[in-house]
Amino acid sequence: MFQIAKPLDEALAPVTDGSMLVVPREVAGAPMAATRALIRRGVKRLHLVALPTSSLQADLMIGAGCVATLETSAVSLGEFGPAPRFSAAITGQTISMKDATCPALHAGLQAAEKGVPFMPLRGLIGSDVLKYRDDWKVIDNPFGNSDPIVLLPAIKPDVALIHAPMADRFGNVWIGRQRELATMVHAAARTVATVEKIHDGNLLDDSVLAAGTLPGFYVESIAIAERGCWPLGLPDRYAADAEHLALYAKMAATAEGFAEYLDRYVYEKKAA
Repeated sequence: MFQIAKPLDEALAPVTDGSMLVVPREVAGAPMAATRALIRRGVKRLHLVALPTSSLQADLMIGAGCVATLETSAVSLGEFGPAPRFSAAITGQTISMKDATCPALHAGLQAAEKGVPFMPLRGLIGSDVLKYRDDWKVIDNPFGNSDPIVLLPAIKPDVALIHAPMADRFGNVWIGRQRELATMVHAAARTVATVEKIHDGNLLDDSVLAAGTLPGFYVESIAIAERGCWPLGLPDRYAADAEHLALYAKMAATAEGFAEYLDRYVYEKKAA
């Protein structure tokens, strides 16, 4: 039987300095408790891949100095405005940015998932993003005439970091309808999952739950983190904390305010 429910810091051991780390979009279960733990540890030089967008998670990690390279199609706080630490890093050129599109990110991870070196994608033709990605190659379709197509290299993360509603004692993780999490997990060499709770029984033996379950052989380690997406939401479980996100947007607008936010809500040096 899988040894379940490691302490969070122990479960995150596969995420080391310089890792390529893939994380999900905010509405698919962003692992925020794990993110704060990585910041407290002081992880550095990450190549962060956000599938396909990010918000608070990427902004926090960038502001805390964890990220060397960011690969995504957007970082924004949505209704709360621009992502301030991401914006500061781009204008200050303190991180390397690999601009992508949502379909391109999915295609790159699907290539790794399938064990092939690249994936073709047509929709990038004519866009400016091709000017800034010398690792994307435009070729003529070998099965057609004068029919260009883009080849995207496989994205092979060292670690996929996810948060899900539950896991069982056999290491199986239920992700429900968030199928992009499966793509991330299949593409990555290792997966670390935080979950809200441990399910009593084998998820794969349940005819209703099995279809939304990741088998345990894909999962390196699991930790329990109740409300582990806070202040973001977990689909069908709890909503985002709009008041806190507004507070973050206000504090993170300056380097000094962001440092105070880290002290209060990440390092917990002050009463939250």
